[in-house]
Amino acid sequence: MSNFAGTPEGPGRTARWRPVRLLTLAVFALAGLIFVTSFNTARGTNLRTDASLLRLSDLIEERSHKNAGLDESAAALRSQVDSLAARDDGSTRAEDEKLEALEAAAGTTEVSGSGLTVTLNDAPPNARVAPGYPEPQANDLVIHQQDLQAVVNALWRGGAEGIRVMDQRLISTSAVRCVGNTLILQGRVYSPPYRITAVGDRGRLNRALADSPAIRNYQLYVKAYGLGWKVDEHKAVALPGYSGTVDLHYARPAG
Repeated sequence: MSNFAGTPEGPGRTARWRPVRLLTLAVFALAGLIFVTSFNTARGTNLRTDASLLRLSDLIEERSHKNAGLDESAAALRSQVDSLAARDDGSTRAEDEKLEALEAAAGTTEVSGSGLTVTLNDAPPNARVAPGYPEPQANDLVIHQQDLQAVVNALWRGGAEGIRVMDQRLISTSAVRCVGNTLILQGRVYSPPYRITAVGDRGRLNRALADSPAIRNYQLYVKAYGLGWKVDEHKAVALPGYSGTVDLHYARPAG
């Protein structure tokens, strides 16, 4: 059969795409990609979730437990080191007494005697404002960093020989810090109620608490909104020595 002139045929045939067709195909492909992505997101992801915050909270809690375990390990190792050093350190009695005094001042050894415990707590959920006081804001109903610091500072002024916040002994580099409604102390996280225990003369400690302007201000919130305040006296209480690291990461010794 003969071919008409000008009709393309055979192996040399090629297809030509016009720019309009290419643009149309690209638009449809992009629309399909957007549709599939939106479908998968709507089906499998909550765009207004607090999952990231929950993961952060879980991470903090995990690190807190890990730090607690490391503190216990460090305490056990320090006890072994102290036992080995006590066997034969070649030091004189005067040098031993000086070292003991330094350890006591550093808070790395146990201290015991009379003392007291101060407990601070958030206002209960059903707390009502006392007559004559304004309606509280959210911040009026929770313990703040300055409240804990006020108690710690007052106890030091009252001659405390040692202070423990929750289950940790304070030393010179300890920082009492709050983030939101939680206390972060030496790498560990705590929630209220907060317990602060001091060893020392109970009369002096109580007077120091009563003389603190910051604590007197806190007492107004106790009366107005029901924040927790409790002082328990102890005839005998023992505070274990600090067992964490004493390395200085940011400061340098003078001299």
